Amino acid sequence: MPSGLAARLSAIDEQIADAARTAGREPEEITRIVVTKFHPAELVRELHGLGVRDVGENRQQELSAKQSALSSLDLRWHFIGQGQTNKAAAIRRSADVVHSVDRDRFADALHRAADDDDRLDVLVQVNLTDDPGRGGAVPADAVSLAEHILALPSLRLRGVMAVAPLDEDPASAFARLREVAERVRTVEPSASWISAGMTGDFAEAIAAGATHLRIGSAITGPRPDRG
Repeated sequence: MPSGLAARLSAIDEQIADAARTAGREPEEITRIVVTKFHPAELVRELHGLGVRDVGENRQQELSAKQSALSSLDLRWHFIGQGQTNKAAAIRRSADVVHSVDRDRFADALHRAADDDDRLDVLVQVNLTDDPGRGGAVPADAVSLAEHILALPSLRLRGVMAVAPLDEDPASAFARLREVAERVRTVEPSASWISAGMTGDFAEAIAAGATHLRIGSAITGPRPDRG
């Protein structure tokens, strides 16, 4: 008996597959990350039972708590929120991928937190707005940040990440991100991931070459009251 969660997950996966085929791509090329911000660990356990293996969190405290509670499950944890250098060690202990490396200092802090010879998958976060207060490196600095990451042996550069601005057509924003991704690949050809696209704009992201989508409440349902 499909639950509401199962039905929403299935519906989104069908939409992703349709968007991929429309863009001339294979649905299997795209990783769907379910963002479970503010939802309990039990919902993540239910998602795992439905076949979900990639889960995203915005806040270090939630990431750490849920990963610890569900450590027996084969989940891949994606940290997608703004990273603080003083929380880098805690993020690194719990995350398999960090999408939001936006400055040298955060990359350095993640590197210093390395344990033995493990390598952490990271992406350069790109700010597609004119607001310097938004997370992400400005596009012109993305390659230099990528080069800085490449000099840190405990980090593995996977690609780029961005959020489309609210006041711009997402198709044009993601086209600009794709150009940044191409420049990053000139210094690391294997950095092929493009993390872009959320509930309202994942079709445009797929058309622009996104490999990883970050889908939240369209799958999980409304976020619980934080209180």
